[in-house]
Amino acid sequence: MRCAAVLLLAAAVAAVAAGSAHATNECRGLQVCVPVAGPWVLAGTAAEVEYQLSCPARFVVAGLDAELSARGIDVGFVGALGSPVNPGITTTREAVFLGRLVRARAPAASFRPHIGCVPAQGGGSRAPTVHRAFAPGKPVDRRVLQVQATRDRTVTARCPKGERLAGTSHAIGFFGASPPSAAEARAVRASVRSHAGVVRLTIRSSTHAVVQLSLLCVAR
Repeated sequence: MRCAAVLLLAAAVAAVAAGSAHATNECRGLQVCVPVAGPWVLAGTAAEVEYQLSCPARFVVAGLDAELSARGIDVGFVGALGSPVNPGITTTREAVFLGRLVRARAPAASFRPHIGCVPAQGGGSRAPTVHRAFAPGKPVDRRVLQVQATRDRTVTARCPKGERLAGTSHAIGFFGASPPSAAEARAVRASVRSHAGVVRLTIRSSTHAVVQLSLLCVAR
């Protein structure tokens, strides 16, 4: 009897959770899929924000989706050139989401990225061409550092030896089922400065959040 009561309670909790959560489609149509959810990433109108989300080892991104706290957020992702458009060709183990608030300003506007991951099968190959042209490659090496923003702190980063810094971006995120409030969004500030190849990330925070710093590095 006690075991049956426990099972009924577990089923009821699962039903409530399923009913209260917004269903996402990153695994739709995929027979084997591991869903991965990111934090709520603050989106502004000044510049497009980037956030990288990764699959487990030996998996590649096969599906993407996002939750929005406001309708006026435009979300996309960075895909590689290649044919056919497939996991392992268009996407790799990581997906870089791009978000910007494009319509009426909303307090603490944010998006939550989701990826569906499938076992890596390897990509296709290109047929050789008769003219001396270069196939699209990966000239930019994206280096990502994620920092816990639970207090004021400063961290530094730089590109690996033999590479130079071509650009930086940063994103502020909040893990949880619900998007951050306006007060929580105001409680975190991050700024980035670079000099002589060294990137300095300064965080001012009085709440729990994460700040993802991206360095775009290219060969010298």
